Amino acid sequence: MRAADVSRCETCGAEVAPRLLACPACGRLVHAATLTRLADEAAHHETNGRTREAVVAWRSALELLPPEAPQAAPIRARLDALTRTLDAAPATASSLPKWLAPLGVVGFALWKFKFVLAFLLTKGKLLLTGLSQSGTVLSMLAAMGVYWTIWGWKFALGFVVLIYIHEMGHVAALMRLGIRASAPMFIPGLGAVVRMDQYPASPREDARVGLAGPVWGLASTVGAYALSLATGQAIFAALTHAGAVINLFNLTPVWQLDGARGMHALAKPARLAIAALVTVAFVMTTEGTLLLVGLAAWFKALASEAPADTDGRALAEFAVLVVGLTALTQVPVPGLPVR
Repeated sequence: MRAADVSRCETCGAEVAPRLLACPACGRLVHAATLTRLADEAAHHETNGRTREAVVAWRSALELLPPEAPQAAPIRARLDALTRTLDAAPATASSLPKWLAPLGVVGFALWKFKFVLAFLLTKGKLLLTGLSQSGTVLSMLAAMGVYWTIWGWKFALGFVVLIYIHEMGHVAALMRLGIRASAPMFIPGLGAVVRMDQYPASPREDARVGLAGPVWGLASTVGAYALSLATGQAIFAALTHAGAVINLFNLTPVWQLDGARGMHALAKPARLAIAALVTVAFVMTTEGTLLLVGLAAWFKALASEAPADTDGRALAEFAVLVVGLTALTQVPVPGLPVR
């Protein structure tokens, strides 16, 4: 480390390395002035009803605090309260159709999927945003070239589009929560990733980000199935099956897969319920992907720590995804054996 890179604490004069957020001697916050400014900005946005802008300011402030700083916990709590407001903004229980109201959170989840489908069909502006990034486009073309050599250009194109929509679901959730992230980057043969520059501040936020990809993936797979029914073309049936399997695989609750993020917001009883649901789905369909998801779900439910409370929306979305994607894996594809 160069001497020029080391600063001095304004309070005690101790040396402070560049990446430290607090003085190692007296604990003074390195970015105290910036934190004060961000707190003022956040308060101003909240006063004027700009919830998302307030979330962005508070999240930026959280980045400048050591995780153990006493100021961090109140900011996380404030972020949780504000993002719950963002959660409730698109639809409320009063806007649900009467026939869905008795289903509670499950009815809300089904209603949300209706809006996702409508967005994909009529308001796809966000989908074009990622295509304005050269890295995304070039990596898409590279991935498509790999898949083209295996399956031909038609399936390769559809396959890449399905993956792209899944990833843009994550991007949409991240944008909504005010979390900085990159556009999707494809890894030929392995899928695609979205790199987060910031991180969710609570298990509920993590679940929103994680499950948003399969939610959008379910919507795009339903779209492929609709095209299959409308045209009778085998290519769309094949894409329906592929989209369902990809998104179902991503519900495996291990490592950084979407299912693991979704499980972060589920208490043990809810995790057991999801594991049981996946098991029933496997017994009914013998879909091999469900065996992997189920084994990981049982392990997650029985052998890992879980939060005390369950986020109802995360549970409902997880359940609807398992049921919906499992059903779509059963769409007959010409050339594949019927189970």
